[in-house]
Amino acid sequence: KLIAGGVLLGMTLFCCKGFFTLEPNQAAVMVFFGKYAGTLCESGFFWVNPFYSRTRVSLRINNWNTPVLKVNDERGSPIEIAAVVAWRVHNTARAVFDVESTLNYLQIQSESAVRQVASRHAYDVVEVMDTKQRKKSLRTDWNAIAGLLRESIQQHVEVAGIVIEEAKIAHLAYAPEIANAMLRRQQAEAVVMARQKLVDGAVGMV
Repeated sequence: KLIAGGVLLGMTLFCCKGFFTLEPNQAAVMVFFGKYAGTLCESGFFWVNPFYSRTRVSLRINNWNTPVLKVNDERGSPIEIAAVVAWRVHNTARAVFDVESTLNYLQIQSESAVRQVASRHAYDVVEVMDTKQRKKSLRTDWNAIAGLLRESIQQHVEVAGIVIEEAKIAHLAYAPEIANAMLRRQQAEAVVMARQKLVDGAVGMV
């Protein structure tokens, strides 16, 4: 009887290992002897096979601020740029099994995407008479650049099961060594553009 009671108590304690709770916006990835067995995403109190090993994954939205990066824009001017990225885990199996560290992967890929978008657009574009020919610039087209940045980061982190909710430029400036020169250049371009408009207006009146 004593042995039977001990065995029964041991089995009871072993079965109790299958009980666990999940908070809202939290998931548990189940692995059965090295094989993926499924994911539980609902909050509450549950019991699963005690042989399952469980890895908890947060489904909450997180923010990541990239460091200030020094990049050459489309016109070759060195600029400083940083972005803020709102992200969350969407595919828990990919987040756990396909990458070593979800956050570390996001950080590296976000910096790569920011560099890519910044190098393909100019810091500031000179205005042209035909607005259809005007290219998007980092300084003036915030919403359009934010959309391109979000799409670019999403493509980079798709393999990790991450969804990018929002990505925006948090810091944008010319590099210190050329800031004064670029300011004078912008002022000169503004003067030239203003004179061009005056001349076009006078010719139109004539």
